[in-house]
Amino acid sequence: MSARKQSHSPPQGLSLRDRGSEPARCAFSENGEILFASDSFFELVGQSDEKKTGIVIHDLFLFSDEEGENFPDVKNIKPGIHPLMLKADRSVIKFQFDWLEAPDQKRFLIASQVDKSTKKISQEDAGFLLTRINKSLAGQEDLPESSPYIIEEQNELLLLLGMSQDIMLILDRSGNLLRANQIFFNRIGYRPNEIKGLSFMEFFPVDDKPNTLTHFVRLKRSIDKNLSETADFEGRMMTRDGQTLWMEWTLKNFRGLIYALGRDITTIKNRQEDLIQREKQLSEAEAIGRMGHWRWVVDSEDINWSEEIYRIFGVDQNLFLPTLKRVDDMVHRSDVARMIQGFQRAIIEKKNYDMEFRITRPDGETRYIYCEGRCEKDDSNEVVALYGIMQDMTERILYERELRAAKDASEQAYAAKTRFLANMSHELRTPLNAIIGFSEMIEHQLLGPVENKKYTEYATGIRESGEHLLDLISDILDMSKIEAGKYCLDLSKVRLSEIIKATLKMVKGRAEEGKIRLEVDEDIAKDITLIADARALKQIILNLLANAVKFTKEGGSVWMECLPRDEHLTLKICDTGIGIPVNQLASVLRPFEQVSTHYIKDYEGTGLGLSITKELVELHGGSIHIDSTVGIGTSVTIRLPYDASKFSATTRSAKQKLFS
Repeated sequence: MSARKQSHSPPQGLSLRDRGSEPARCAFSENGEILFASDSFFELVGQSDEKKTGIVIHDLFLFSDEEGENFPDVKNIKPGIHPLMLKADRSVIKFQFDWLEAPDQKRFLIASQVDKSTKKISQEDAGFLLTRINKSLAGQEDLPESSPYIIEEQNELLLLLGMSQDIMLILDRSGNLLRANQIFFNRIGYRPNEIKGLSFMEFFPVDDKPNTLTHFVRLKRSIDKNLSETADFEGRMMTRDGQTLWMEWTLKNFRGLIYALGRDITTIKNRQEDLIQREKQLSEAEAIGRMGHWRWVVDSEDINWSEEIYRIFGVDQNLFLPTLKRVDDMVHRSDVARMIQGFQRAIIEKKNYDMEFRITRPDGETRYIYCEGRCEKDDSNEVVALYGIMQDMTERILYERELRAAKDASEQAYAAKTRFLANMSHELRTPLNAIIGFSEMIEHQLLGPVENKKYTEYATGIRESGEHLLDLISDILDMSKIEAGKYCLDLSKVRLSEIIKATLKMVKGRAEEGKIRLEVDEDIAKDITLIADARALKQIILNLLANAVKFTKEGGSVWMECLPRDEHLTLKICDTGIGIPVNQLASVLRPFEQVSTHYIKDYEGTGLGLSITKELVELHGGSIHIDSTVGIGTSVTIRLPYDASKFSATTRSAKQKLFS
């Protein structure tokens, strides 16, 4: 069998992956050393795979174009077809020779066996061949040639680079642009013929130039020292139309040039800025609310705290590492067990939770903390972490305590005042009755004449002042009894007409003095009987009639209507007085409230009349309603049940509970 028909495994470092119909081909350097060869080439020349390195083209062929048998200097071989004589069997084989120049200006001679399909090396083949040459020179020839997992062909690399959206630049040692990929022109806005003379530094804003220049200086020094160095940095880049792009740069020097790879991270930066802004807003919101968030991974020791929780606990976040033990040490001894149980229950029951506990800060101050937590679960519904918020509730709790204490003190003082006034009823009324009685005796000269008439005038003044003071004190004492729940109705069968007649006698004098028409029929309630407290019912009607007369000007009118209904009795007292503003109708029924008008200075009183009336009506199980128009008059309507015994006990019990 001919030597060229024998099959040999190519020596390691020289084989070229079989490319189907690829002809016998080899590539060698300018000194004739074969850098790699195809399987078909070794089959052609019958070369054994025992010799793996140092094979030169002169050892295999004679150059038949020359008269002599010496193989010419490789550097002098011209591109084209040349016949070579195989030293092994003296057969002549035609080869197509092509020079291939690498980016670093190195040249390689490619010899391809000539057949009908042999053409000049294509761009795809050139890329493939350069890839194999570079791999051989880099000492990677021991990698498997046929591995489908390694990208090693230059045409594949070029395809992938073409798909990249990264900017690729080649710069000289001064930073001037020599070449750029199309992405650069698309992003920055220049045309290829416009980059001549442009410096890489021109695309950076003033604030970013110092940082970029620092990296350039370092790379330039490494070039001077024949060292290879890489620089990684971020910076803004200005486009031709004034837009700003955030770029992530990787610069590397190689054979006196600087290769730059830039990735557009503008979107990432914008998102980072948005995230930083949101985190800042969250931090400020937590500071305002004195609330922070935390997270604890189950079975771990450390706890993640937000900035505000460090402030709540009064520790420096640069010096304090939050752990379970450290947190337990700061929690009040009485609250530790409850806090731990809350965490354990949340993990076991897989439910959300909340709790309150106290902590003692390093400065000794006690703070009250509200904690609310949630469970974080995995795909199998197991709790893997707890997270939630902690809020400093100290100010609110202390304020509530102070408010509660003030409220308790106020209620106690009010109750004491009410009890005092209720108990002083007899002590206050007795001396006033004596003053009024003795002044009446002097006024009427019951024990004989008084020589000086001034004494009778003084006695009249004493009586009138005493009666007025007795009315005021009686109102106050009655209101105090009602508020204290000590006002008990003395219910009996009452004729309403008799009550009305008695009250009319008491207000007629006042109406006549004020020249006010009192239009009330004494028989208005004839044959109407009620189960009520006679004294309280008289006070209700008297207060309403007296009020109507009091606030009606000279020449006005006061009248009463009695309207029996099936389930209740309606009494209506009307006047043509000064009236009450709509916005103050509700307030006049409260104790010690008086209508604030320009007339108020002309009228005396405690402001208890209507409020006492309201309480007495409600003690009977009734209701009161006021309609009034300023300058026109007022109408007061009361509804009373015919039998107050069905309502008084329940109403009195409610009053006692309210003021107890």
